[in-house]
Parts: sequence; structure tokens; C-alpha cells
Amino acid sequence: MTAAPSQRRPRILCVSFSPIFEDARVLRQIAVLREHGDVVTVGYGPKPSGAAAHIEVPSDAVSLPRTPLGVAKLALRAHRSVELTAPGEVAVKRFVKDRGPYDLVVANDARALPLAFHAAGGAPVWADMHEWAPHETASLLSWRILVAPYMEYLCRTYLPSTSAVTTVSAGLAELYHQHFGVETGVVRSAPPFHDLAPKPVQGGVIRLVHSGIADTRRNLPTLIEAIDKLGEGFTLDLFLVEVPGGHLDALKGMAATRPGVTVHDPVPPATLPNVLNDFDLGVFLFPIKTLSQRHHLPNKFFDFVQARLGLVFSSAPEIEAHIGKYGLGVITADTSADALVDSLQRLTPDDVMRFKNAAHEAAHALSNESDSAFQHALIERLLVDRK
Repeated sequence: MTAAPSQRRPRILCVSFSPIFEDARVLRQIAVLREHGDVVTVGYGPKPSGAAAHIEVPSDAVSLPRTPLGVAKLALRAHRSVELTAPGEVAVKRFVKDRGPYDLVVANDARALPLAFHAAGGAPVWADMHEWAPHETASLLSWRILVAPYMEYLCRTYLPSTSAVTTVSAGLAELYHQHFGVETGVVRSAPPFHDLAPKPVQGGVIRLVHSGIADTRRNLPTLIEAIDKLGEGFTLDLFLVEVPGGHLDALKGMAATRPGVTVHDPVPPATLPNVLNDFDLGVFLFPIKTLSQRHHLPNKFFDFVQARLGLVFSSAPEIEAHIGKYGLGVITADTSADALVDSLQRLTPDDVMRFKNAAHEAAHALSNESDSAFQHALIERLLVDRK
């Protein structure tokens, strides 16, 4: 009797115009996708963990038009003619199409939508909108004038045709629903649960820590300035990723003259909470300038919780709600060094341990367990609909 042929695993395309191999959110997404099929990734840099195959976007091929003609089309709002003409799209679109057919296509952010639909061939498209697309870089005048209208066009054109839309916070989900009429689920940027325990404050010194990119918009010199004002009893450690246009060298220069400040090399996302577990308070003072930033709920918030740290953050609705609900820490009055100093000087080691223990109690709830379950159910539904 001839054995029945084995069933083909679904083929899933995951598009992200980012260096996926170090993009924590997309890596967690791939970890879920690979349980349902073979994942083909499209993005910058080498093949990420979990991908069966990878189509690398050349590092010098940007994801938005840069030629005079392309910029003119953006300025004239000739948005339909802009699609699939950015250097990054042109470099890979034939290869992406040839690797099909696909059973599911995932587009990470609005700029990935044209390529995703180009490759889908009728397969369902899941749009994971990491932030509010029109305001992604709205602090730049050129973005507001040229790119934001294109992002709005992409969302208005493609999101109603997707099979699913998700984003990182409830506030952003409501924005997508209000502006584009799409029901939007929430998949937070939370890491897996880490089986760690809070460590006591040692020697009466409260150890502050921050992890992320060395971007000028992240207000990192202010953290160093606060350490100057605080003096003994506090230290600051920075785990920073270098980015184009960043200021990592300047921050290292500032730290070199201050014994209480240390700049470290970046740590892989999977092991970051284990490394941060040696510290006491995760700190982030982020000046909010755009609608997207107002509703942010960043990776580092969840990384700090998994590391069993107390939190000291500046105000934002989602962050205030989570810190208040779980008793995780304090919200500063503003994003200045003086506001951070004022908040920290009020804390005792016992306060810090109370926050760290609260993070321990909330670690399951603020891990990606519920987010992964939501994604698994979503993927199963989309693949069943495809059959």
C-alpha cells in the first residue's frame, strides 16, 4: 500500500524594512510564525534566527524614494506612482515574487504594505503596525511634508484590504480604527517570561540602567546630567546600540569623565533581561513630540519588568496606566534632569525593592505569553481561511 504524501508546510512571507536579525519585535513574530510554516524573511542584514530563507535588502537601498523624481512624486502627492519604486523595494521585489506562492504574508509597518501585496497573490496579508505610521518620524519637517501623506495613503489604500491588523498599544489600535476603519488587535512588544528574581539593593547604592539605541531623540545626556546632580548613592549604566545619525561616541565621551556612568556594548534581546537583572531601576525620559510617541509602549518597558527592575519613566498614557496598575515605579514630572533627580531623591532602598517585587509579581502578565497566544490564534485563522 502506497503511503499518502506528507502535507506541505505553509509558506509564510515576513517583510520588514529593518535589520530583522536584531529587531526584537520581528524576531518574536518569526518565532511564532515558524510554528505554523516555513518563514521567508525580507529585510536588511543577514538571515534572522528562525527563518527558513532570507532575501536581504542591500544596506544602501533605502525603503523610501530618494531620487529627484521620487521626491517630486511625493511632493506632488502622486502616491500610486511611488509604490514599489524605492531602492529597497526595487532591489528585492522580483526575488520576493519568485519565492512564492505564499500562504500568508506579514507586513511590518506601512512601508512594507506595497511589497507584501505585490507578493501575496491572493494570500491573506497581516499588517503589524509597530507605531502610528503617519507620525513615525514626524519630528522631521521633511517627513511631515513629504512622507507622512504617503504613509496615510498606504494605510488608507491597503489596511482595509488586509486580513488582520495589529499594533503595540490600545491607544494606537484606537487610532487605526478611527482613522482607517479597521479593527486592530494589540500585540505588545513584550519579551518571553524570564524566570528571574529581584536582587537586593547593594551597599545602599541604587543602580540605574537604560537600554536601547543611541538616538539623539532619546534624551540620554539628561540621564548622565542627573547622575552629576545626584552624586554618591546612584550609578548609571547604558547598554546602547549604535545607529546612523546617533551620538554613541559623544555619550561615551561624557561617561569617560564620570565615575558613576558606564556605557556598555549592546546585548542580544533574548538575554537582555538576564543582564539587566543586576541593576535596580530601569529609567527612560522620552520627550513626546508626536501622536505615535504619545501612545508608545516600548520594548524596554517590558525588558525592565522581566529583569525585575523598578521603573522610572516620564509620562505617557499607556506607561502611566501600566505602572499604576502594577505598582512598578514612579512617573517623573517632566523629562528634565531636575525632574529625574527629584523623583530619585524621594526613593529609599525599601521603595526600590517594593517596585522590584511588584515587577516580579507582574512578570507573567507583562510577558509575551498572552501576545503569543493571540498571534497563534490569528495565524491559525488566516491559514484556515486560505484553505
